[in-house]
Amino acid sequence: MSPTNMHLPHTPASDPDFIPGLELSRRFYTDAVRPLLEEAAPGVPHSAARIGSGSEVLGYDTPRSADHEWGPRLQVFLHRHDVPRHAARIRHICAEHLPKTFLGHPTRFGPLEEPRVEVTGTSAWFTDALGFDPAQGITSADWLATPTQLLAEVTAGAVFHDGLHTLTPLRRALGWYPHDVWLYVLACQWQRIAREEAFVGRAGEVGDELGSAVVTARLARDLMRLCLLMDRRYPPYGKWLGSAFARTSSAPRLTPVLTAALTAGDWHTRERHLAHAYEIVAHQHNDLHLTDRVAPTTRPYHSRPFRVLRADRFTAALLARVGDPVLKDLPPVGAVDQFVDSADALTHPELARALSHDVRKP
Repeated sequence: MSPTNMHLPHTPASDPDFIPGLELSRRFYTDAVRPLLEEAAPGVPHSAARIGSGSEVLGYDTPRSADHEWGPRLQVFLHRHDVPRHAARIRHICAEHLPKTFLGHPTRFGPLEEPRVEVTGTSAWFTDALGFDPAQGITSADWLATPTQLLAEVTAGAVFHDGLHTLTPLRRALGWYPHDVWLYVLACQWQRIAREEAFVGRAGEVGDELGSAVVTARLARDLMRLCLLMDRRYPPYGKWLGSAFARTSSAPRLTPVLTAALTAGDWHTRERHLAHAYEIVAHQHNDLHLTDRVAPTTRPYHSRPFRVLRADRFTAALLARVGDPVLKDLPPVGAVDQFVDSADALTHPELARALSHDVRKP
């Protein structure tokens, strides 16, 4: 049998009948939830959305996602004064009258088999999701203490109805960092690269090819996150980092170079491909015109025979453009997920804020 005639095995990502979670939740709201809202709380304004955690919010879900706790779900937001008046009744009516399945997917999860229709207030929901209420203003400390995964979760997804006229403006305000915060975060991402770029060769020189490969992988991840930041995209956590990076402007050129670096069998080859990657990203930095031009060429590391970019030059150029005196006085460690690498910490806003505060306090 020729390869073109072979029967290919079914893969979850290729199911032609799969309905992405956002579209499924949109239909669930329109066809099932909204009619119940009109019955349970007629005339009470609300907003409805699918935001927060979940692969479907970022647009990365596949049929594989449906193997556990996946299905139609959404948030219903009420005015703060309407939450104590109407939320319990809405939850009760949804629990009593929503179908147990919708378009072939279960609508109820957990031991209590309750429908995933969260009824809440906007301020309460955002405070729980981020650790602060953006309606009260967003400080530089708020931006830096919030993991980019969480910022991605609240600004991605979809708003199905915004009768409160608050959800869309809040998401827009959170859409990207203020300019000075962006410069500072970019500078700190370059600093991460500067700290380790010489280690690929140094580890390899003493025969530690495994250690050299591990450093290469760390640098590849840092370059991918840097490209996302330069494209004004919040880097997601590890599972979806490659998927998000593939959507960046630099991915077509950089993906084969990073892949070659990661699959190389010796440190000389790794270093050569990384040097190429550094120069691609350095040119991208200059194309942003955020700083004076920085020479994008690699060079030896002092008198040692290792090829590096000296990424600290980009850090210095960016920090020189930061106008906010508070940011200028901070150590170059960046946002919380630039110095914390624990998923347990980065998915709990209060813990992330506490760690960020501890690092920055005098």
